[in-house]
Amino acid sequence: MTCKILIVRTSSLGDLVHMLPAISDIARYVPGAQIDWLVEESFAQIPGWHPAVNEVIPVAHRRWRKQWWSAQTRQERAALREQLQSRQYDVVLDMQALMKSIWLVRQTKGRRHGLDWKSAREPLASLFYDVRHRVGFWQPAVFRQRSLAASAFGYQFEGAPDFGLQGLAAQAPKDENPYAIIMPSASRDDKLWEPENWQQVFDRLQGEGLALRLLAGSPTESERAQALIAGRSQAQVMPRMDLTPIALQLAGAQVMVGLDSGLTHLSAGLGRPTIGIYKASTPVRTPLEGSAYTASLGERGHPPSAETVLCAIDQALGRTQMPEPGLAAAGLTSRLSG
Repeated sequence: MTCKILIVRTSSLGDLVHMLPAISDIARYVPGAQIDWLVEESFAQIPGWHPAVNEVIPVAHRRWRKQWWSAQTRQERAALREQLQSRQYDVVLDMQALMKSIWLVRQTKGRRHGLDWKSAREPLASLFYDVRHRVGFWQPAVFRQRSLAASAFGYQFEGAPDFGLQGLAAQAPKDENPYAIIMPSASRDDKLWEPENWQQVFDRLQGEGLALRLLAGSPTESERAQALIAGRSQAQVMPRMDLTPIALQLAGAQVMVGLDSGLTHLSAGLGRPTIGIYKASTPVRTPLEGSAYTASLGERGHPPSAETVLCAIDQALGRTQMPEPGLAAAGLTSRLSG
């Protein structure tokens, strides 16, 4: 018997990556699960990567809010409302629990599940669900999403998170020249790491025979990245790409070193050795998760030193042994499995 499920989680990139193991769990533990996913149009490729997702339903809230009352926006909103109201779901699971997701949830037909008052980031959202679930607020994001899905469908999950990205990873181009992916850019200056630290990282990676491929999302970020690699051979700033080509680049890398960003979390989810640098955020709630080595370094207001990141690079490349568990308290949070 089919269980028709609608997942509501529209953004952002990193949050959607954190969702993927919960989708794998639902597919594993819920007989006949047919999963549709309502997502922001700019991130619609991400649910499509997961083999258990039946249909991706795009919403253009970010675009619409710029011209909310224009004729085109009203027409597109009406079309989405008609599409949602034409379908009957067994379970509508809001995994965002924000008021911006509630206006979508209210247009659906089905038993509506979400977080309770104490679990939701915006508690008012909990008032609009038929069934409310308690999930520890300070749990790591991947575990928190897996727990919410398990509570909604009445199962207990076990095992390491499965991001469902094996098929995508298998499509990575076979490049004869090994390379490292670097994500040195961020939308806010308080997230940036010192240029002299990046230079030490570049020296170490190139000393291991790895070319450097830097990611940048805007002209300003591209200029900053170009300045970082000025005078270096075997180093380039990658052109702006859609998410799937970026994911394939990540999947083919020997190692990825990046600021705390959605692409850094995607690299970990793709099973690549990944090192995340936290400066304006905390890894307590959003540590890197993946089947290969990961290190979530630093803390809000306390970025990791270059030496700490170099140590993690050595571990990621198999040059040294894993650190003792006590090093996590010193700002080195690592995982090695598989």
